[in-house]
Amino acid sequence: MTADDPGSGAVRITPDPSPPDPSPPEAGAATEGGSPRRWPSPRVVPSGLAVLLLILLALLLVPALTTPRFLTLDNARAILASAAFVGITSVGATMVMIAGSGVSLATSQIATVVAMFFLGTQHLGLGAALLIALAAGVALNAVQGAVIGYWKADPIVLTIAGGFAIGGAATWFSGGTTVYPAARGFEVLNSTPLGLPLAVYVLLAVTVIVEWTLRRTTAGRQMYLVGENRAAARAAGLPVGRVTVIAWAVAGACVALTGIFLASFTTSATVTLGGTLTLDAIAAVLVGGTAISGGHGSAVRTLGGAVLISVISDILLLRGYSTGVQILVKGLLVLTVVLVVHVRSGRGRR
Repeated sequence: MTADDPGSGAVRITPDPSPPDPSPPEAGAATEGGSPRRWPSPRVVPSGLAVLLLILLALLLVPALTTPRFLTLDNARAILASAAFVGITSVGATMVMIAGSGVSLATSQIATVVAMFFLGTQHLGLGAALLIALAAGVALNAVQGAVIGYWKADPIVLTIAGGFAIGGAATWFSGGTTVYPAARGFEVLNSTPLGLPLAVYVLLAVTVIVEWTLRRTTAGRQMYLVGENRAAARAAGLPVGRVTVIAWAVAGACVALTGIFLASFTTSATVTLGGTLTLDAIAAVLVGGTAISGGHGSAVRTLGGAVLISVISDILLLRGYSTGVQILVKGLLVLTVVLVVHVRSGRGRR
């Protein structure tokens, strides 16, 4: 049995060609009469997740059409802008989840610290502030990835502890007060080329880069293999620690970009700037169909998950529902997706 694309979840069954296995010959192999035998191709059956998302889209159609101001150009821009903040982080988190490292629960805290560094170093110039902020995000996440990859630490426990430590550092760095920039060079990041926020273009670029890395590079393919079976990957000699660090470092860069854009948008940074970014990013990755156990996933599908969650939040907001209701709906959506994917994968193993 061989797997086509480790990220797609599709499996193609091929017979074992070694004799004296009584399995039928491979498709195209010559039979006794000399003519090739054609074996029927497997049927393409929609996955449970695909069916669930189609049902969800159908259910969203009516409230979308009946919600005032939803079908406007300004609202579409607002949806894309909202999806960009969460989407950049969630696309990076896709790598971490594919590599079998679970999720990071310190995302909001890292984004907050990065935002503070970015605004606090504006007097050095925009370029220097960007480099410092990106380096901070990559370093904070890569250190966690190294502990997980090389010392086999539990990602949940480690990132909870890391989140407290980073949050405490943010409070210490800011003195518990709001951080304001000493210069305004960051305002260029709030530009809207062709009417869309710059963050939307960055989201699309990040998605393309991450998807290409996963599909076309050795490190990307190794992430799928490590996530599928970490013990087997170690036994096969794959650099599990290095692959894990790479996944977390890329995710850290994505979190840093989100923190930079959040800081530019709000023009200030407080210890609560990250908000629900951690949970929103996890939700987008899971709704996009990435397996939380690792080995399967796609940055493009995560992008779709981020947009879908942004649409749902926008509809609820326009209809006057509170933030609590929005979080509840997103939580129920994630729970349903996880149950559907888990039940389906469990049946496939039996």
